[in-house]
Amino acid sequence: MSQIPWWGLPLVAAVFALAGAAAVRLVAARDHDLRSRRRRTRRWYEERKAAYVTLLSGFERATVRLRATFEAGEKPPGLLVYIDEIGPALMPVRLLASGPVRSAALAVHLQLERLHGPMNPAGVSGVRPETHFRELLAQVPLVMQQFEAAVRDELGIEDTPPTAPAQVADGRVRRLPRRSESGHP
Repeated sequence: MSQIPWWGLPLVAAVFALAGAAAVRLVAARDHDLRSRRRRTRRWYEERKAAYVTLLSGFERATVRLRATFEAGEKPPGLLVYIDEIGPALMPVRLLASGPVRSAALAVHLQLERLHGPMNPAGVSGVRPETHFRELLAQVPLVMQQFEAAVRDELGIEDTPPTAPAQVADGRVRRLPRRSESGHP
């Protein structure tokens, strides 16, 4: 006869069954956590991207409207009209954006606020308000370009498409590692 008691084999089987169930539970929980984190990250990225696009569109509409009214010789829309249009698009950016993006967005906003307000070229003799307005309007695309660059940097948007995978001599596809100058994968 063997030295193993009658209850030893069922006990060992039960311990291994419990250990296997616990391992499966841990792996499932980890997988669920990773999927949830990935989903939250994707949603956060999409929310920021949508907020930035909405604000950029609003800035572009305001700039085009200012150019059109200036060229037509009309008075630009009032400051409150501009604030009512841009305010709802600006708030999500102020809440979701990083410091550089928020600063760049507020720089564009400040420039457009000046253009919608009364033109007072600081009491400098010889400066006409039309010239001052035209100079400020010419600076808007430059400030918007800085905002766009900050958004691209924050979101990891590259201006070149990803490289195609390299073909190996035997016909298999070998993936090349992606390199980024901004440090984002």
